[in-house]
Amino acid sequence: MSGLGAEVAKNCILAGLHTLVLLDPTPPNSFDLGGNFYLTEEHLSSSNKKGRAELCREKLAELNPYVNVSVADQVPALTEEFQHDILKLVSGTACVVVTVPLPTKLLCAIDAACRDNQSCFIYSQTASVFAQIFCDFGPDFLVSDKDGENPQTSQLESVIPTNSVVIKVLEDQGRHGLETGDVVAFSRVSGIELLNNTEHKIKVTGPFTFELQDSPIAQSIAMDSKSIPVASQGYITQVKQPVTVCFQSYAEALENPQEFMLSDFAKFDRPPILWLAFKALAYYQSTHSGELPPPADKVAATELVSIARSLDKDGVLLSENGTDIKPELDRLLKNLAYGARAILSPMCAFLGGFVGQEVLKACSGKFMPIKGFLFFDAEECLPHEDLPDASVTNNSRYDSQIAVFGKDMQETICDLNYLIVGAGAIGCEMLKNWALMGVGCGKNGNIHVTDMDTIEKSNLSRQFLFRNKDIGEFKSHTAAKAAKAMNPHMNIVAYQEKMAPATENIFGDVFFDKLDGACTALDNVEARLYVDQRCLFYRIPMLESGTLGTKGNTQIVIPHLTENYGATRDPPEKSVPVCTLKNFPNQIEHTLQWARDYFEGVFKQSAEDVNSYLSCSDTEFKDALAKQ
Repeated sequence: MSGLGAEVAKNCILAGLHTLVLLDPTPPNSFDLGGNFYLTEEHLSSSNKKGRAELCREKLAELNPYVNVSVADQVPALTEEFQHDILKLVSGTACVVVTVPLPTKLLCAIDAACRDNQSCFIYSQTASVFAQIFCDFGPDFLVSDKDGENPQTSQLESVIPTNSVVIKVLEDQGRHGLETGDVVAFSRVSGIELLNNTEHKIKVTGPFTFELQDSPIAQSIAMDSKSIPVASQGYITQVKQPVTVCFQSYAEALENPQEFMLSDFAKFDRPPILWLAFKALAYYQSTHSGELPPPADKVAATELVSIARSLDKDGVLLSENGTDIKPELDRLLKNLAYGARAILSPMCAFLGGFVGQEVLKACSGKFMPIKGFLFFDAEECLPHEDLPDASVTNNSRYDSQIAVFGKDMQETICDLNYLIVGAGAIGCEMLKNWALMGVGCGKNGNIHVTDMDTIEKSNLSRQFLFRNKDIGEFKSHTAAKAAKAMNPHMNIVAYQEKMAPATENIFGDVFFDKLDGACTALDNVEARLYVDQRCLFYRIPMLESGTLGTKGNTQIVIPHLTENYGATRDPPEKSVPVCTLKNFPNQIEHTLQWARDYFEGVFKQSAEDVNSYLSCSDTEFKDALAKQ
């Protein structure tokens, strides 16, 4: 329950899991304050005897009253000495998530226990700007829907009965979006009625064409190809197929990992290096009584480099001469050592979103999980030379950032003046991160947040700064108050105004001249374009982001250096965001989709649910619901 654990727990509770058991008897330290938004400097007192899990449980439980949140208090410490007590907690779980660096033997034992109990195992760790996730969902984990997308549908242009039946879709409606091995169903085919109401596996031959793989019907059509006319009408619909995935155990992946999931295609060669680096860090920890390298300790950093060199059987660290470590990789390993204890809020938030999604995959069987390891690093953020002063006080919320970026950078962060437009889901997350980082918390710093919306019941499932008692209040005011409670030093001003030409008397020259940057957390393109124009005019950076279901995007705009948001236009959305559909339908397409959803819910889905309940046993019905 350090910073990463708090993020994962928060995301799982908001998602509505039935039961969440927290285990972390370790008392908090100053590094935890860099990422855990429910810990304060007061919890660092020597009089505090509570562990991090117990300190956070009450506030985490407030996020969702329908989730049972408890603390496992029968384990005195997270060490091999109490392995038996830890393993007893695995029984009956759907998923076990480890978010703190534990001894390798203990991690392997937990993973083995998860396999024996058919539970999913997730291990994640963040250190400075480096992070890893490992997933083991067992030898035969069933994924019911590997991508979560709506099935692809297309209208046929022609079905050509040759030796291999060739299907061509209408180009006017776009690419078919299928992959080799997919299964499609045919309907309303005119000319080759034999295909109607049948399913076939396909082989893609182009963006608008594919062939039917061998099947009795395809063979029959191919044999009679000379007498069967070319079909010119019909429709195809993709039929989602379940996929069984075999995972490596943690012990196997430590010795010979099968594959790495790429997180940054600009660093395609980085995963094997980070795999080795984290392996060396675990070895260092095991030889130093479970302690990670101290901040800015050059002796410890040199030792970590030596360990990594000894573990490098494949020579991934070596330069062309085959004896020396590449200078850039030597620097990477030392940077990992210097910040190994640092818990950075942005890293915890980023990784916590990933791990939270993996937990939902484990519980639902929907979407393809991370298979094995995923590594991420933001080393480009680090200074190229050793920091002149990275000493920490062991009682400050900013110790983690000082250890990684230095005191001068921390002072700069505290004196920033930033505007955030929107206090919804992304806005709440940004304000939380800024409060932990210290943005706007210095004498010259300030945060401005504006949002004209009020809090509704539905917001509570994703906007974690709000509670039931806040319903009806302005989002900006409530979010500002919650952020200031996390960090009382934050200087924050809340507005209830829309960013538009009509409010330029408030957000005018004087206002923008004082800003160091702006962040948009909006739900519509028009407002984004307006803020983008203002930032471009006043030459201040803009941080843009957005989400749609499980998808997300970010864009960093620096005037006259990068492309601005309004320079390009996104293609029309294939689906309408649910929040737009339910609350702000503003186009003809929205009203049509609303009517379609309403009709289907009332006249189709309800009837199917009743029929399913009547025709299935209680167990079968519950299993069907669980797969939805």
